[in-house]
Amino acid sequence: MKRKLWGPIALLMLLGIATSGKVDPFVANEDPLISSDRVEQKHWVDSVFSAMNFDQRLGQLFMVAAYSNKDQKHVDEISNLVKTENLGGLIFFQGGPNRQARLTNYYQAQSKTPLFIAMDAEWGIGMRLDSVPNFPKAMTLGAIQNQKLIYDMGAEIARQFKELGMHINFAPVVDVNSNPNNPVIGYRAFGENKETVTRRAVAYMKGLQDNGVIANAKHFPGHGDTDTDSHYSLPVIKHAEKRIWDVDLYPYQELFREDLMSVMVAHLNVPSLDQGSNIPSSLSRPIVTDLLQNRMNFQGLIFTDALNMKGVANFSKPGEVDLKALLAGNDVLLYSQDVPKAKALIKDAVARGLIKESEINRRVMKILKAKYWAGLDKYKPIDTYKIAERLNTPKTAEVIEKLYAESITVASNKGDLLPFQNLDLRKFASLTIGDDGKVFNQYLKNYTQVDHFTVQKAAGESAHYNLIKQLEDYDVIVVGLMGVTNSPQRAFGIAPGDIQLIRTLEKRQKVVTVLFGNAYGAKALEGMGNVVLAYENSSETQKLVPQVLFGGRSSQGILPVTVSGQYSHGVGGYLSDANRLSYGTPESVGLKSEVLDKIDEVAQRMIQIQAAPGANVLVLKDGKVVFERSYGFLDYKKTVPVSKETVYDLASVTKVLATTQAAMFLKSRGELDMNKTLGDYLPELKNTNKGNLVLKNVMIHESGLKAFIPYYAKTVQSGQWRGDYYKASLETGFSRPVSNDMYGKDALRDSIWNWTVQSELLPKPYKYVYSDLTMYFMQAVVERIVNQPLDEFLDQNFYAPLGLKTLTFNPYLKMPLEKIAPTENDVAFRKRQVQGFVHDPGAAMYGGVAGHAGLFGTANDLAVMMQLMLNKGTYGGITLFDPETVDAFTKRQSNISRRGWGWDKPEPEAGKGGSASKFAPKSTFGHTGFTGTCVWADPENQLVYVFLSNRVYPDAENNKLLNEGIRTKIHDIIYESMTSEKK
Repeated sequence: MKRKLWGPIALLMLLGIATSGKVDPFVANEDPLISSDRVEQKHWVDSVFSAMNFDQRLGQLFMVAAYSNKDQKHVDEISNLVKTENLGGLIFFQGGPNRQARLTNYYQAQSKTPLFIAMDAEWGIGMRLDSVPNFPKAMTLGAIQNQKLIYDMGAEIARQFKELGMHINFAPVVDVNSNPNNPVIGYRAFGENKETVTRRAVAYMKGLQDNGVIANAKHFPGHGDTDTDSHYSLPVIKHAEKRIWDVDLYPYQELFREDLMSVMVAHLNVPSLDQGSNIPSSLSRPIVTDLLQNRMNFQGLIFTDALNMKGVANFSKPGEVDLKALLAGNDVLLYSQDVPKAKALIKDAVARGLIKESEINRRVMKILKAKYWAGLDKYKPIDTYKIAERLNTPKTAEVIEKLYAESITVASNKGDLLPFQNLDLRKFASLTIGDDGKVFNQYLKNYTQVDHFTVQKAAGESAHYNLIKQLEDYDVIVVGLMGVTNSPQRAFGIAPGDIQLIRTLEKRQKVVTVLFGNAYGAKALEGMGNVVLAYENSSETQKLVPQVLFGGRSSQGILPVTVSGQYSHGVGGYLSDANRLSYGTPESVGLKSEVLDKIDEVAQRMIQIQAAPGANVLVLKDGKVVFERSYGFLDYKKTVPVSKETVYDLASVTKVLATTQAAMFLKSRGELDMNKTLGDYLPELKNTNKGNLVLKNVMIHESGLKAFIPYYAKTVQSGQWRGDYYKASLETGFSRPVSNDMYGKDALRDSIWNWTVQSELLPKPYKYVYSDLTMYFMQAVVERIVNQPLDEFLDQNFYAPLGLKTLTFNPYLKMPLEKIAPTENDVAFRKRQVQGFVHDPGAAMYGGVAGHAGLFGTANDLAVMMQLMLNKGTYGGITLFDPETVDAFTKRQSNISRRGWGWDKPEPEAGKGGSASKFAPKSTFGHTGFTGTCVWADPENQLVYVFLSNRVYPDAENNKLLNEGIRTKIHDIIYESMTSEKK
């Protein structure tokens, strides 16, 4: 809450305070520690204060370091100080959330006066505790233009603090980092520009304080232009007072106007502010009292920086340094190393008249006011039940994702190479230096085939030469520069030889270099054509950068510091996306993770009852994949676990993601008329019973075609292959693979086509009969129009341009079998376990490429094809259908069934879903597959659901998946996860 005093009274107050003119003469900062219920606050403060003797009051001035990863001796030491010295509080450092929560309860129970619990958690409590994720560091935040996101970060950190019973976060850092060689601030600062720093600091501070946690601005009066680390020695700030006011103190002035509650005073020597020789600012009365309190009128809590740091400890012994800090004007003595000695010295100082007892009492009252504001008047022990889960909520992940996503900075983009286009015309490789880049490569491969290479830092000329040879056939190389440090003295850990390697590659190929680390390290990348700054090397940045490179997300980050002539403050800005898939959290699109987690139970039940040995489930909303999980194994022997890269036989999903979409492509270009007949496109059918079948009726399964023909039965005799149809090895005239070590005669495809053409029609009037034969005919129509086999046409026009590396027919020719889920142990026909070959016998006999079956793929590649449909025919800058065609094919086209042209749909009756969820809108479209697959797209909610399994392993008669409604149950859960506004 803002509390400001305007007008003449304020002016008179300021004239009495200072003559520097540095404080806004029309604004006086009121006491930020005053609570909205100030009467109750005063009553509590007075009662607690009165209950303490002078020694106990002195204890309130001290906060000591506590750890939750140390032994019992440490616990006993802290416990003793709490009980005997009546400490004001504890600052927790390394440990774990459960242990810290239990220790906090233990220490609070022993304290006469409720303890302040604090943490130096600039990028969240993960900075100190295990089992908790980190938020971005300050320089990363400096690249973000949307300050609301930084407020949200402060709010979420505040929530975590309160879960752990903590009250003060020693953040934000408000140093203006004007020195690139600063060894201690650097990446901990928001940037080099005072406005950049101030706006972000205010957002972070408000996020904390609006949610009940005291913020602390540091390191006063400004640690941004030093070349010395105050942890080890005393830095000297040589700037004139005017410059310090104009730059370093600017953020503090603005924060004071916004009711900042506390400040930390650094250990710096600032001659222009204090003429004393080698006096640390934390011990300087001219700085702490005259400047901060009087001239700047700050009335909040004043903390020293840690009193064990060499920047101050080198000049005074423990206890003595505490007294000097108190005499300088500090309220709270942080990380005191000898509280009993310090208290004795303070008492002696009072006796000698160096400081009045009333002044100490005033500071104690300030501390108690802050404790009331923080809720310690109503102290409750921490509920330790599932504390780690409460700290790591879906909301936490959502906030972290958004922050990192908006920080990614495209610092140079020569020739508008980014985002990548023409995926089918370029061969991609990734090279990570200093890290295996596993997550980075995984997400790169979501967009196209990217071959991955890795090399250690400073690997040497021989290793680099070999890499250059290995990479020479690639068109584009994405280099992930990892293993970057924060040490300017060591060139941020970037080896000159590694930079030379990148420059050598850049002379031969298109190279994009991604710096996963301190932005100051980009100085080594001066002159490179394509540079992206990720600021940190984390799983989040490794996930997000590929999305920017391929246009799944836009880039909006701006470089917050000047690194070199090319990479100066403000470089970057908006780079549009390419309308490709992105990847993120369910909460970022309005879904609830805790509801989606119920999918796990259904999947585990599926495996338990052996409805299928494993599965992949993907949920895509608003163009973002927010749920993709793998369950079980490829078989019941548990030989290979299912992964996101597992390729499944899609069965009848082929009908829509191959043949139907090919028909849509032609319809959009005026080359296919759904009102024409099969005979119009296949003249050889004109004198048959198929010649007059109208395409639109064929595509809704209402043209009299039989459901299927058991083609294989015509080619076996007494349960064995007929020798005139199959051979166990490749022979002249038998070159058509049907399975491993099984070859059909060359004319087998012609035989199937003839049997299909010669088949009888069902009696008129034609009713709805779901038929595989429809797609044999539609495949023939498409192939006749394009004069090209269906698989080649689809790969050339769809799959390769879209970057879909696994969506293919006959995958045994293109990938290792262990990547492909096995299907049936076919005892009736092929007499072998089917893997890598299409399960459907007719499709296998047809050469593995049939209009109704034969397509294989991963969940991610299927998601792209379904998003193409939701995008009304465009994806990644490619237009394959016009919107009118998408609407026509996906709407209900039948009066007697639920079908669209090729596409399946929910039942038309209210409350019925058919093969889809009962919650799915009637505009939903998709398809299921016999092998245990399905895809569904909901245009109203921009929702895609993909389910892939091999339920036919090892027996196609296993119908538990269908009988148990596994696929529709999961679809129902997805709708349940939507917020009420979106249902």
